Amino acid sequence: MNQDNKFAICDCDVIHPEVVDKVRQSMPQEETLYDLADFFKLFGDSTRIKILWALERSEMCVCDLAVLLNMTKSAISHQLKTLRQDKLVKYRKEGKSTYYSLEDEHVKNILEIGLEHIGER
Repeated sequence: MNQDNKFAICDCDVIHPEVVDKVRQSMPQEETLYDLADFFKLFGDSTRIKILWALERSEMCVCDLAVLLNMTKSAISHQLKTLRQDKLVKYRKEGKSTYYSLEDEHVKNILEIGLEHIGER
C-alpha cells in the first residue's frame, strides 16, 4: 500500500458524536452549498480563467481580450456574460466602448490562492 492510500479507508466503527454534532451545527444550509458548488464551476473553464487572469492585470474591452486570447469577440462576450451574471466581473461604458474588470478583490484572491495551491503540488 502506498503512502497516499494508507489513510484513505477508515476501518474502525467508532463514531465521535461531539465532532459530528459540532460540524453539523456549523455546516451551511444545503442551498448555500449548492450555490458554492455552482460558483466554483465557473472556475472550471480555462477560457474564463484566462479572462479573469487578464482582467486581474488590467481593465480591458472585448476587442482587447479577443486579440489577447486569440478568440472571436462573440466567444469572449459569451464568457463575459456568464462571469457578469455571477458577479465575477463588472463593466463600465465609455462612449461606445465597454471596459471590463474584476468585480472585487475576492475574485483576485481566489485566483491567487488557486495558483498558490497548484504550486504546492
